Amino acid sequence: MLSTTRIGLVALDLDGTLVGDDLVLRPRVREAVAAAQARGVVVTIVTGRMFRSARPFAQALGIGGPMVCYQGAAVFEASSGATLRETPVRPDVTHEVLEWAHERGVHAQCYADDQLYVEQISRFSERYTALARVEPVVVPSLREAFAARPSIKIVLVDDADRADQHLAALRPLLGDRAYLTRSHVDFVEVVDPHVNKGEALAFIAQRYGVPLDETLAVGDAWNDVPLLDAAAVGVAMGSGPPELLAHADHVVADVAHDGVAEAIERYVLG
Repeated sequence: MLSTTRIGLVALDLDGTLVGDDLVLRPRVREAVAAAQARGVVVTIVTGRMFRSARPFAQALGIGGPMVCYQGAAVFEASSGATLRETPVRPDVTHEVLEWAHERGVHAQCYADDQLYVEQISRFSERYTALARVEPVVVPSLREAFAARPSIKIVLVDDADRADQHLAALRPLLGDRAYLTRSHVDFVEVVDPHVNKGEALAFIAQRYGVPLDETLAVGDAWNDVPLLDAAAVGVAMGSGPPELLAHADHVVADVAHDGVAEAIERYVLG
């Protein structure tokens, strides 16, 4: 990054970036975010989480403006909770993914009105809710519940090796009708093909009147590749997979060593 580049907007992934498995915002990270905000820099969160799961972190960091949830499929106003934009999964894709998962006994989850829907409580649903800290709504059949109702995102949860296989199988099946990504080794996430974290960053930057060439983004997983590509300065956490590191302009420490604070201190405040 050139020393003359001015950063006007910082976009931060949440899990594995702002917080680790303990879901704690570390003091140095809080201080770095506050220092950037004090200089007039906009800070936002760009996450795959549900809004009600991500909002407490935005509030803790003093973020009141637009924030990205559901891998870019929805944008919310953090302060009011208003939905600024929502792009659900195509009905035919929802039908095919849920049928595919049902036939193979794969745990699936759907989302509507910022609620999580599952067919049963299992080790896979609990693996997700332990991170998201939300209570799911249990329905007899996701296929019936979402036959005529749009889902903002579909998530398949399985052990890491099987999740790899599910991703490989679904990509040729769905083609360009969906965007498939992963925020965690156990998750396969399905959203509309026209949305991703990078596209959503452009939407937020435009709302704030900040050019994309004045943005910095930090992420740690596969779903953050579009985010780093879209930002003028893309920063990967050191714990990120090789596929993400290859797209980064800079690499910082992992979440346990305050990588977000390092990125802000070096490339925004420095």
